[in-house]
Amino acid sequence: MDGNRTIDPSCSEKPPVAIDIILQLDIFGIILFSVLTFMAAVSMLVYIEECWYVYRKIPSHKKSAIIWVNGAAPVIGTMSCLGMWIPRATMFTDMTSACYFAIVVFKFLVLMIEEVGGDEAFLRRAGRNKLKISTGPCCCCCLCLPHVNITRRSLFLLKLGSFQFALMKVVFTILSVILWTNGNFDVTDTAVSGVSIWISLGVGVLTIIALWPVAIMFMHLRTVLRSLKIIPKYAMYQLVLVLSQLQSAIINILAMMGTIACTPPYSSQARGYLMSQQLLILEMFIITLVTRMLYRRQYEPLPDDEHDDDHTKMVLSGENSGIA
Repeated sequence: MDGNRTIDPSCSEKPPVAIDIILQLDIFGIILFSVLTFMAAVSMLVYIEECWYVYRKIPSHKKSAIIWVNGAAPVIGTMSCLGMWIPRATMFTDMTSACYFAIVVFKFLVLMIEEVGGDEAFLRRAGRNKLKISTGPCCCCCLCLPHVNITRRSLFLLKLGSFQFALMKVVFTILSVILWTNGNFDVTDTAVSGVSIWISLGVGVLTIIALWPVAIMFMHLRTVLRSLKIIPKYAMYQLVLVLSQLQSAIINILAMMGTIACTPPYSSQARGYLMSQQLLILEMFIITLVTRMLYRRQYEPLPDDEHDDDHTKMVLSGENSGIA
């Protein structure tokens, strides 16, 4: 019986061009595509307005980091919208989103340091403490790892660990595009002899290495920066990571395995990309609104170290008097 079934030719063809999508949209499709496009446009407009607010109201040393971090959700949503309308450009839109988020990983680390007051203020405030490096995603199970002194060298290594991902992701992306033009790169090629699988593995390792310093810094500063809403900000950053990387990867794997059915004019893989992009547009729209509430506000400055030291001495003296 299976041998008598006919397969639509479009299920084995390339993704459709934009004009084919427009011509074959029904009423539901027109409404869906219009609403998602509107969400992506609103996300970008909200981001532009927030950039204007940051430019006028936020101290200069934090402007760049805040603008980069806030742009993660609207940029990914906009690229997903372009990929939804132009399926054959999906590889390029996904690469653009991934490159931008690679820079956001480094900028979020910089943002946490700038919230304290910069490198010098961080070293002065935290120089007498130690960093706990047994955190995810690398060493969350290695509780035996020693704590590390906070020095200029350790701070430089933390920054370098995240910066390498921002740099190497762009390098790997350029290399992938060059190999693709020569016919050597195919995102669907999972063979050991293929280039795509090795580039993906390399990027995966670099991603884990880059996320580790950010987690270390967050664990160290989460109490100090609690008044600046650093915990929900970090949660939004992690959510963008999971949705844009893990969720998309799972859907694309299911599509390559044929679990997602072919629906002309979309092949199974193209339909998987479409589903991933439509979900991302909705999710990034919500995250854009949440991050706007978190970042578009004024906060009282952090207490300086002298105040912290006096507060610590008062607490210790109170405990000693209670013991006596």
